[in-house]
Amino acid sequence: MSNPIAMSQQLAGQGLRVAWYFALNRLLERHAGRFAAAPAYKPRRPVPTQQELFADLGQLLMADAANVSAGLYPAMTDAADAPLTHAARIRAMFADLPAALARRGTEDAASAKTAPDAEGLPDYFTQDFHFQTGGYLTDESARLYDIQVETLFMGTAGPMRRAALRPISEALAGKDQRQCSLLDVACGTGRFLRQVRLAWPALQLTGLDLSKAYLGEGQRQFADLRPAQWLSANAETIPLPDASQDIVTCIYLFHELPPDVRRTVTAEFARVLKPGGRLIFIDSLQMGDKPNFDGMLEAFPVRFHEPYFRHYAIDDLDALFSAAGLVPRETALPFLSKMLVREKL
Repeated sequence: MSNPIAMSQQLAGQGLRVAWYFALNRLLERHAGRFAAAPAYKPRRPVPTQQELFADLGQLLMADAANVSAGLYPAMTDAADAPLTHAARIRAMFADLPAALARRGTEDAASAKTAPDAEGLPDYFTQDFHFQTGGYLTDESARLYDIQVETLFMGTAGPMRRAALRPISEALAGKDQRQCSLLDVACGTGRFLRQVRLAWPALQLTGLDLSKAYLGEGQRQFADLRPAQWLSANAETIPLPDASQDIVTCIYLFHELPPDVRRTVTAEFARVLKPGGRLIFIDSLQMGDKPNFDGMLEAFPVRFHEPYFRHYAIDDLDALFSAAGLVPRETALPFLSKMLVREKL
């Protein structure tokens, strides 16, 4: 039974959140204009109008609020950051901008290779995705990542991740959550896992990531919650037993993997899932999903260091997952993202 008050509260809260990050986005763009950078890229494919973009954004927020109203999961609460901590991260983001723009202008994306934890990691991971300082391998990068990505996407990164909560709710329907396990592959700073823990306090949660710095930030996000298990490991060889997980989630990883690695990681998803288990996958839109958005997909890897994005944007994900024995259950397009729900045979 729907709860219109909960829906209104969620919409109001999300609206204020989007307005805040939209303002930060505009301010950051204005600040960036003071520094020399690479010339603006003009895509050949269509780009959405501002009206189309905000209409899609509104649909994302409405869907999330409707799920909250229906009682599928609780309203969104941001990370456990005090206001002064949030303000400090904003200041640090602006302070880091000149160096990031300089790397963009020279196409230098190698600062991560000098990070202390870079040794022994795969080459595809030790680079400065988005031209961010330290790539994914420093404490400062982990501290800034979420404020940067939310500012870039005008406060919609969290709501887009939350699209995965509904299929999780459906997969857990009628089950004892204490007996169920969920693995989040490439969990990063743990912001999505925090949302899962708030919704299902007794669920057995595991977060896996190659970055020790990001896992440390994830643990901090769980300071006031029941702990999760954190694994510093490569998704190409997940250190968990066969058929041990009821749910595997993977959010915004595949566009940062080379094509052959995507296939290896997919096989690992299938291996650790129980028969009947669900893969809930979210990543960027692909070419043709929303034709009026194709120009944004074309420009994204040019503006931000994303060496594997072009191939991801045309990769056949349905064939990729089917070849691993993961059969289709649902495909959805929440705003700038693509969600695929697959079930292990």
